[in-house]
Amino acid sequence: MTRVLVVDDDVELVALLREYLEGEGFTVATAHDGEAGLRAATEGAPDLVVLDVMLPKLGGFDVLRRLRERSSLPVIMLSARGEEVDRGVGLELGADDYLPKPFSPRELVARIRAVLRRSHGRAVPPEVLAVGDLELDRGTRVVRVAGQAVELTGTEFSILELLVRDAGKVVRRDLLYREVLGRRAASYERALDVHVSNLRRKLGPGSDGGERIKTVRGFGYLYLRGGS
Repeated sequence: MTRVLVVDDDVELVALLREYLEGEGFTVATAHDGEAGLRAATEGAPDLVVLDVMLPKLGGFDVLRRLRERSSLPVIMLSARGEEVDRGVGLELGADDYLPKPFSPRELVARIRAVLRRSHGRAVPPEVLAVGDLELDRGTRVVRVAGQAVELTGTEFSILELLVRDAGKVVRRDLLYREVLGRRAASYERALDVHVSNLRRKLGPGSDGGERIKTVRGFGYLYLRGGS
């Protein structure tokens, strides 16, 4: 199993990422400060490190700098500030990728898989999900309908991935909010509905002319096998 080390001082975020990554088949180790993270990275032999920029005791850039003195271990940097300077510094120091907060756990998983595929020639086979005329490649994050690529946002892709993975079954709203948007749904919030509406528009009708995504009022959505 692929071993991922998550280094972040946000205890709740680390717990969420650990649960999600383990659900995706990864083995997860964690650390909450830079010094502990550096020790875990050098002594625990992870396959990849998810490293926050702002850390107590030893900053994320310093951790990365020291890692690069002795290792080419793949590293994905996180930053709550979302500043371009963080991205530039991290990549110059040898980070393999950079992800600004807030982000969805599914986006992080996609980044991890992509980094692992290209690191040292390591092969992590992409998983292609197909329902009717729709193909969704989890590795390249490309969606095709009848062979034609469809441009989706990262959030739209993650929603569609969950729906297609369980095609023919209802996917709960609270699950979609938690796993894609990274938060609980408020009773008045309609963000998810807007994303699904955009998906319907971009994907168009199924090959039989029927709808692809059905709303189950008060519960969630399902991707229709017969409608694709």
